Amino acid sequence: MIWIAGVLALALAWWFFRREPVKATAEPPIAMPRAAAPAARPVADKAPVPTLRETVPVVAEPLPATLAEFHWLAEQDMDSAHRNTLLAAVRGIPRPPRSMQKLLSPDFVAKAGSAELSELVMGEPLIAAKVLSTVNAPFYGLHKPVTNIGQAVTFLGMNTVRSICLQYMLAEAFKPKLAEAQRSFDAIWKASAIASELCVRLGKALALPDQGTLSTHVVLSFVGQLATASLIPPSGLEKWLERGRLERARLEQELLGLNATEIGGLLMKSWELPQELVDDVCGVGRQLVTPYMSTDPRHAPRFALAYLCARLGERLALGQLDSLENYDPAQDGGVDTYHLRASLGHPALSRLDQALTSPEVLAAVDQMLGKAVATA
Repeated sequence: MIWIAGVLALALAWWFFRREPVKATAEPPIAMPRAAAPAARPVADKAPVPTLRETVPVVAEPLPATLAEFHWLAEQDMDSAHRNTLLAAVRGIPRPPRSMQKLLSPDFVAKAGSAELSELVMGEPLIAAKVLSTVNAPFYGLHKPVTNIGQAVTFLGMNTVRSICLQYMLAEAFKPKLAEAQRSFDAIWKASAIASELCVRLGKALALPDQGTLSTHVVLSFVGQLATASLIPPSGLEKWLERGRLERARLEQELLGLNATEIGGLLMKSWELPQELVDDVCGVGRQLVTPYMSTDPRHAPRFALAYLCARLGERLALGQLDSLENYDPAQDGGVDTYHLRASLGHPALSRLDQALTSPEVLAAVDQMLGKAVATA
């Protein structure tokens, strides 16, 4: 028996030293929703993609307590009664024109030119009139009036005009019933316009790929805010909108069960928009609580830039920021940009500081805020 026990002991020792070591996995500091991870996408080549740990320096900055304590909720985290109530309320929001689906289709974004865009928009005469009115407004500072969508593309560019078209198509779904809510809706629309224009200009300056899709993500990232503004009591809209993004998300979850990003995802799915598009738009909003290590390296710089533009659009529209002249995102110590500050270290965004403070971008922001008109 002693001989048998010795053999067993030697066998166990051999197995212990031969087995593969188990690698410890670090838990992210924020409990993310189970639906947060985007679907895996096929890769054209087999070259290894560097991880964010390899491309972005680790920021030794303590996680703010308010962010650490916040639990991001997803649809599956709600009980069935509350989920059904919220879904019914979301589905009660009117659908935008069917032409919006074509405008957002990958083929149209990738291949359509000014002629195709003009034909699509002219099929919605009311929207076409609003687009031309907006293009000729002081917001875009054109020195020569335009009379058709093709001319607008010539002066402003395809991505800017597409974003304007998208905003007005969305406006068909979001019309406040009470006058006291109009001011808040106007602020959200202005924030969306500033954010999308910033994204168009910065994406071009940084030579990021697929800039049209990126600006579309920024515009659609405001859908959740518009839906939330349609669902919460009008008397509380202004105080809600003036809060920071984290505080708003906390309040939205208390009032509605989900925050604006997740509500926007539910609404876009009910509009039958492509799931990949919905996932990307929600990925932008989730940058609030997503550690840079948890983001797909292929999406990280795009999500970071889109999230930054959305936050800057809000702050500029609400008067919380009056210029980008002295703005440095790396020095923005707010809790809403905690995870963003690490993501901005990605090599693709290395020239972001120069792009943000370039004369062209500063002049465009002044123009959008009406400063150039006031001093003319």
